[in-house]
Amino acid sequence: MDAEPGEFLTLLTAEEVEHLRAAGRLRRWDRGTTIMTEGDTSDWVLVLLQGRVKCSSHTSGGTEVVLAVRGPGALIGELSAIDGSPRSTTVTALEPISGVVVRDFIAFLETHGRIAVLLMRLISGKLRDSDRKRIEYGAFDTTGRVATRLLELADRYGEQTDSGVRVALPLSQDELAGWTGSSREAVSKALRTLRDRGLIETGRRRVVIHDLDGLRRRAR
Repeated sequence: MDAEPGEFLTLLTAEEVEHLRAAGRLRRWDRGTTIMTEGDTSDWVLVLLQGRVKCSSHTSGGTEVVLAVRGPGALIGELSAIDGSPRSTTVTALEPISGVVVRDFIAFLETHGRIAVLLMRLISGKLRDSDRKRIEYGAFDTTGRVATRLLELADRYGEQTDSGVRVALPLSQDELAGWTGSSREAVSKALRTLRDRGLIETGRRRVVIHDLDGLRRRAR
C-alpha cells in the first residue's frame, strides 16, 4: 500500500500504523458502493488502504456536489466519529477499495495522544483547503476551476508519459461538474476550451496534460 503524500497514514510511525490496524478490521468494497451515507450517525472511521473514494453532498434540489476525492492513506469519517454529529457527506467507492474499519475511534485516540495531535493538524489542513476552494469558486470561471482540479489530480495521481502527464480520471463529467460547482455542459465546454488550446487531451475517464505550465496559467 502506497499512501498519498500528506494523508493520515503518512504522518504515523510504522508502530502506530500497526496499532491502528490492530484496532480495526479489514474490509473491501466494490466500485460504486456507498461506504457512508450523509445524515447517518456512527462512531467508526475508515482508513483507506487501496483505491479512491469521493465525498459528496446533495443540495435541496438534488444536485450532487463533490467535496473531495480521497486516496490511499486517507482517514474517512473522523468528524462524525469525534463529535457524534450525523455524517456530513456520502462516501462512495470510485473503484474497488479496501481499508481498515476502526470502531469507537475516540477510545483509540484517548490511548494514542500523539495521533490525536496529528489528527488535529490534519483537520486544520482540510479546513484551510475548504476555504481555498470557496475562494476559487468566487474568483475563477468554470475553465479555471476545471484546470485547477485537473492539476490537483495530476499532482496526486499523474503518470509521466512521452506525450505528457496521464491522469486516470476516477470521475465522470457529471462528478467533475459537481467537484467544480458547475453544470455538466459548462464542464464539457471548459474541457473543449483546454483541448483547443493544446493543453490537454481527453479520453474515456482519462486526461493527458500536454502543457502543465500552460494549464497552471489558465488555472489562475
